[in-house]
Amino acid sequence: MRMFEPPKPAAVLLLVLVLWYSAESAIAVPSRSQLHQDALQEQRPLVFAQQGNGEVVEIGETKGLKGRFLHITDFHPDPFYEPYTSTSSDNACHSGHGPAGYYGAETSDCDSPLTLVNATFAWIAQHLASEIDFIVWTGDSARHDNDESIPRTESQVIAQNRLLVSHFRTVFGKHNGDEGDDDPTNDFTVPIVPSIGNNDILPHNIFEEGPNHWTKQYASLWRSFIPEEQRHAFEQGGWFYVEVVPDHLAVFSLNTMYFFGKNAGVDGCADSGEPGYEAFEWLRVRLQLLRERGMKAILSGHVPPARTDSKTQWDETCWQKYALWLRQYRDVIVGGLWGHMNVEHFMLQDFHEIDWNVLEVDGTGEDDSNQGSTKKHEDGEFGIASSQDYLKDLREQWADLPTPPPGMFQEELVKEALSSISDDARPEWEVEHFVRHQPRALKAKKTKEEKQREQFLKEIGGKWHERYGISLVSASVVPNFFPTMRVFEYNTTGIDLQNAFDKDGKTGLMRAEEVLQRLAQNQAVDEQLGEDSDDEAAERKKHKKKKGKKSKRPKFTIPAPPSKSTPPGPAYSPQPFTLLGYSQYYANLTEINNDFHDSSLAASTYSSAAEEGWQETGEAWMDWFGSILKWKEGKHHDKKPNKSKPRPKEFSFQIEYDTRHDKLYKLKDLTVGSWVKLARRIGTKEKIDDATISDDDLVTHLEDSRSLIEEEGRNVEDGKEVDTEKKHKHKKGKKKKDKKKHKKNKVWHAFINRAFVSTMDPGEIDDKYQ
Repeated sequence: MRMFEPPKPAAVLLLVLVLWYSAESAIAVPSRSQLHQDALQEQRPLVFAQQGNGEVVEIGETKGLKGRFLHITDFHPDPFYEPYTSTSSDNACHSGHGPAGYYGAETSDCDSPLTLVNATFAWIAQHLASEIDFIVWTGDSARHDNDESIPRTESQVIAQNRLLVSHFRTVFGKHNGDEGDDDPTNDFTVPIVPSIGNNDILPHNIFEEGPNHWTKQYASLWRSFIPEEQRHAFEQGGWFYVEVVPDHLAVFSLNTMYFFGKNAGVDGCADSGEPGYEAFEWLRVRLQLLRERGMKAILSGHVPPARTDSKTQWDETCWQKYALWLRQYRDVIVGGLWGHMNVEHFMLQDFHEIDWNVLEVDGTGEDDSNQGSTKKHEDGEFGIASSQDYLKDLREQWADLPTPPPGMFQEELVKEALSSISDDARPEWEVEHFVRHQPRALKAKKTKEEKQREQFLKEIGGKWHERYGISLVSASVVPNFFPTMRVFEYNTTGIDLQNAFDKDGKTGLMRAEEVLQRLAQNQAVDEQLGEDSDDEAAERKKHKKKKGKKSKRPKFTIPAPPSKSTPPGPAYSPQPFTLLGYSQYYANLTEINNDFHDSSLAASTYSSAAEEGWQETGEAWMDWFGSILKWKEGKHHDKKPNKSKPRPKEFSFQIEYDTRHDKLYKLKDLTVGSWVKLARRIGTKEKIDDATISDDDLVTHLEDSRSLIEEEGRNVEDGKEVDTEKKHKHKKGKKKKDKKKHKKNKVWHAFINRAFVSTMDPGEIDDKYQ
């Protein structure tokens, strides 16, 4: 594996960053760790070789894709932050004396000091700038209004957003002297796709129909990011898209403020006079355009489409349309990337929950009163206490996912189980021998079993799990837990950028406008889009029969579904632009700030504790953890540094986990099917007896129950508890074995630990999330 050296331009950029602020903000950038090098270099074969001379290549020119992109969100820079101030709600790390660290007050509700912002961009310049193809930046780039003595102003919000734009320009700008030309979109080495967050506006959460003051402000501030052809649309609604891989892949920036249930300035997405309605109409036309051009799309925005009994972020009419759009354009959409909630997690959109009663009405949909359960801030962001019900609700949803019948994916199950029984890796020939020589009963194909398999596939939307959509929520840079960013890897096989320009010199965007004009001129297109597919017609008929009355036709154009001959899209089956995995990066501020040596967060102990059976790690966490507070003071709230001046260690991000090599999640890729299987494993609340299981008993377990393993990902390591009565009922006549050790569902525990960026003690997870 080739080890890469930092490109020479990065050193210059780093120097610029260091000089950007006063010497007090200067930072030292550490060398790469071996783990980081391996993670960045490991990628499926690329079409073009990486250039080794450090030359900056024009985006429009042919270049080798790295097959990686950066998702970063929720910086919340705070120029009023001061080290060693109090983290209480009255001080907000602005005044008083307390534990606020040099690079931030981890696990508190304080915002990000500029030292953290500077250090983050310097680290990106040194380690990632030359290794990614584009950036998804999902908003909240101004501080919270958390200090009555320093109220937020419009000039502050704009200045803080401009600060981040300047950092992106410093790290990713070409600096070739043409910044003043007529095309500002050619000033960066990679495309950057920003989104408007609920704290990027005043008053926060309130965003009225455009064009308005804020759409005009950001149209000017982001003029280097928004394609010229879309600036008018952006001023109208705050949405746009960028062809990050010309003619192949587009990233959409959706203005989720029009979907946000707490935005009192708008009223959902059902009424044709609402900007939320217009947003989905705009999205429908553009996704149809991409389908016609054979392109794929990633959707992104600030507020995610969270929807559980305890927490709903979007107006119900907007969620319903989003789910319908995901289903209808499942051949185009790769997935959705979001921020806002601070808690790292994923969510599934169940297309069976698309409700025509909500979609077919004029005006608003369901009451969003269940949104009142937020306990941290009133804008829907989460702390540990306030997220407890939400994450448990997700698990409850996933516990109800359709379960494969016994015997399905049998060979994969056997291989997975055999590889997990022993600590020693079994040779491939031994596993294959066992599979080939299974008892005949295990291989039998019965009519009843076939029917069960067919029913299961029907319930999940076929082999590719096309009943569901996927949304991925990243944790934030602001250290409500630990500062975080995520680097995705995507499949670049067979992508040829030499065709990014036509022979006549037209770019993809130029051709896009031509296709749009053709679509607009063809009135039959809208009629075609409004026709129900066979599946929709059947669903409507079923719905009509169930309700016993005639159903109204929607007041909007229903997007066309994929043709029956169209193969599954990149979200469902491996192909170009399928997401392969991601590396989750975090900065352990407890270690870096170097203020409290007697405090160690779970980040340094979790991996070993998890793999060794969640052994107790010592003292329980602070009493503050269990209390439900609107303001979180952080784990060091009752301490004061014993230094007069900060002496932080070198700042660095490290990998928390990498899905490509993760033994707990076991995601072979990031397709919907992989996420559904993981969700099913997380949703399993029982445990498994695996301490003394033998190879001979494996077949019995596989045949008699699903308590041992389900589908290919649930195995004896993650397991589930076999109900004692049922187990004895299935095993009549068998000798009692020695008392077996019951293990926890490690996948659920890992999910919670990662949601809070390794800041929770394993014992607290046991107490709070059983």
